[in-house]
Amino acid sequence: MSHKFWHIVRDLAPAGLALKKFLSLINCHPSSSVEYNTTQHNKMPSTDQPVPVPAAQAESPVPIQQSEAPKLTGAELKKQKQAEKAARRAQAVQGKHVIPTGPPPAIQKGEPKQQKRRGSTSGSRDLPIRQSESNAAPKPPPVEDKTVEFFRHLSKPHRKTIAGTPKDIHPAAQILGMQFSTYVICGSTARLLATLEVFKELVQSYVVPPRTTLKLHFTTHVLNPHIGYLISFRPLSISMGNAISWFKREISKVSIDLSDVEAKKRLCDAIDLYIRERVTFADHAIAKTTTEKIRDGDVILTYAKSSIVQRSLLQAHAGGKKFRVIAVDSRPLHEGKNLAETLANAGIEVKYCLINGLSHNIQDVTKVLLGAHAMMSNGRLLSRIGTALVAMEAKAAEKPVIVLCETVKFTERVALDSIVLNEIAPADELVIPGGALEGWRDVKKLQLCNPMYDVTPAEYIQMIVTESGCVPPTSVPVLHRLVNEPEIQ
Repeated sequence: MSHKFWHIVRDLAPAGLALKKFLSLINCHPSSSVEYNTTQHNKMPSTDQPVPVPAAQAESPVPIQQSEAPKLTGAELKKQKQAEKAARRAQAVQGKHVIPTGPPPAIQKGEPKQQKRRGSTSGSRDLPIRQSESNAAPKPPPVEDKTVEFFRHLSKPHRKTIAGTPKDIHPAAQILGMQFSTYVICGSTARLLATLEVFKELVQSYVVPPRTTLKLHFTTHVLNPHIGYLISFRPLSISMGNAISWFKREISKVSIDLSDVEAKKRLCDAIDLYIRERVTFADHAIAKTTTEKIRDGDVILTYAKSSIVQRSLLQAHAGGKKFRVIAVDSRPLHEGKNLAETLANAGIEVKYCLINGLSHNIQDVTKVLLGAHAMMSNGRLLSRIGTALVAMEAKAAEKPVIVLCETVKFTERVALDSIVLNEIAPADELVIPGGALEGWRDVKKLQLCNPMYDVTPAEYIQMIVTESGCVPPTSVPVLHRLVNEPEIQ
C-alpha cells in the first residue's frame, strides 16, 4: 500500500469518518487508487465540508458487519474464569500421574529443535526414581550415650598411642606419656619425679633461636606444648601442677644477661634442688616420724599402694619393729598386690584382702596408714577411690587414721565431693575378659564409671604426717601458705 493511503487517513480523520468503515471500502477495491493532489498537501480541509468520495467507491456495496456476541455480566465472567481454572488444574494433576507408554512424538521439520544442555550425552538417560519409605534401607539404630551425666565434665578421651604426635615433642615426653597411659608410672609422687626429669632433658636439649632468649621463648614454645601432650594421656596431679607453677616462676627469674649455657645449667640445678627438698628429704622425714609411731605388736592396715607408706613400713621393719600388715586392695588397678609382695619379700607378715573383706579385718587393726594424692584446703583427703570407705570403717571401729603426705601435695583448692575434682579412667578397665560385663556397651541403659579418686572428710582423719611435723587436718591451709609463700616471693 502506497504512502498515499496514510495521507487519506490523515485527511479523513477530521471529517469524522470511522476508520473501520474506511478500511472496509479499501478491502472492497484493493486495486483502486486514490488521486491525491500533492500541491494541496499543506491545506487541511474544513471539518464542516464533507470529503468527496470517488464514484466507483460510492457505488460499490459496503459489507455488512456481523453482530458482536452479547456481553457477559460480571458474575458470569467470574464463573467462566473459575471453570477454566478448574479445568486447567484437573488437566495438570492428571498429567502428573499419566506416564506415556508409546514412543516419544516425532519432531516436525518446521519446528525448532530444543538446544541440548552442555555436557549431556546423545543417549537418553533414565531418571532416578525416588524410593518409597517402605523400600528405603533401614537406618542404623542410634548409639547410646554411655557417659554418666554427673561426670560428663570429667569424661575426656585419653591418648593411648603416640600416633599423631607432633614432631616437636621430645622422645622422652612420648615415652613418659605411654607410661602414664599404661599405669607403669601411676602414683602421684612417681609421676611428679618423672615429669621433672623430662623437664631437665628438655632444658638440656633446648637450642635458643636467634634474636630471642630462653626466658622469652622456652615457656611458650617448648614447655607448654609438652605439658599439653602429657595431659592428653592423663590429667595432671596436684603435685605436678604445683611443680609446674614453680618451674615457670624459676624460668621467669632467669636473667636475660646470662648466656644460654649458664641459664640452662641454673634451671637444671634448680630442678635437682627441688626434688631433693620437696620429695627426697620430705619422704625421709615422714618415714622417720612414722617409724616412731609404730610399736611392737601393731597390726597396720593399708589401702592400695603409697610409696611413702611402703617406705615407712620397710624402714620400721629394718629398725627392728615387730608388726603385721593387712593390705586391702580393689579393682581394677590392684596396686595393693604390689605392696603386699614387696613387704612379704622384706620379711614382714602380710595379709592380703580385697575391699569387700574390710569390715571383717578392721577389728584386729591398731592403726590405719593411708597415702594421699592431695590434701585440700578444707582438710579433706583426695586419694585413690575406696580410701573414704576405709576411713569410714576405721572411724566406726574407733581405729586411728594417719595420713602420710608431703607438703608438695597441699593445695589451696577446696573439695566438697568427688564429682567436681576427679579423674575418670576408661570404663573398659573395669571389664574382665570373659566376665559378666563383657559386651556391656550393647546392654541398654547400662553405664560404667571408673573414677580414680574420692574425697575423705576431715573428721575421719586423726593426724597428717608431713616433713614439717604432725598436724591436724585443720592446719593444712596454714602449712600450705607457710611452705609455698617463700617460693612465690
